[in-house]
Amino acid sequence: MKHFIVEEKGNVVHLKIARGEKYNALNAELLAEFAEAAREARRSEAQVVLLYGEGDGFCAGGDLSMMKEVSDRDTYDEVMNNIETIVTTFYSMQKIVISALHGPVVGLGLSIALSADYVIAEPDASLSMNFIGIGLAPDGGGHFWLQERLGTHQAKHFAWEGQQMRAKEAYDHKLVDIVVNGPVQEKAARLAEEWSGRPLKSMIATKEIYHQHGMERLSHYLEKERETQWMLLQTDDHKEGVEAFLNKRNPEFHGK
Repeated sequence: MKHFIVEEKGNVVHLKIARGEKYNALNAELLAEFAEAAREARRSEAQVVLLYGEGDGFCAGGDLSMMKEVSDRDTYDEVMNNIETIVTTFYSMQKIVISALHGPVVGLGLSIALSADYVIAEPDASLSMNFIGIGLAPDGGGHFWLQERLGTHQAKHFAWEGQQMRAKEAYDHKLVDIVVNGPVQEKAARLAEEWSGRPLKSMIATKEIYHQHGMERLSHYLEKERETQWMLLQTDDHKEGVEAFLNKRNPEFHGK
């Protein structure tokens, strides 16, 4: 894989997004590799999966270059298939999934991070579901994860405002499960090793009981997000948001 590293160490599968020079921004090629990495982790005999990003941030979200890649419906559906494979695989796999966050965790990157069972973050981690900045709505199950952790009312406001939270504030709002000092990958790896000495079959059984019930609702959200995002990609506000971002100016939205 070009932008992904998969390593199995004892009872833990390490998944590293390896596009650090671009803050691990997600494009079509990387998402295809990501989906395969998730499937590979699911096939492993290991019982814990650790997800993290190289460089100065976990993931800056979707690469704006991908906006051109998904301009035709066939390519768009292929990209969305991969996104849905990633998050549903993490949500349903018979393993404990830990996401380790540092630096920017934005948009689709946040959706993927929240698909884990346990979210651990460095104090410098900055979380935002800022699809609104380019006239889009959360995808990757973003509506589902925010509703699970924040409740519907607060989830709406978090998405609408493109709100950015530092790790401590995110912890206070239950978007993050623990904030640690020091390199988050090391702390998360240590936690994964500790959990390997616990009755993981019992923990995984609890996950299955909850998540088997949740899969139908997650699938509903993913289907609605797919159709909604395609519609929003055609809007004037989205085009204005992208143009403003590329030109480093504030967008002028008109609700169209």
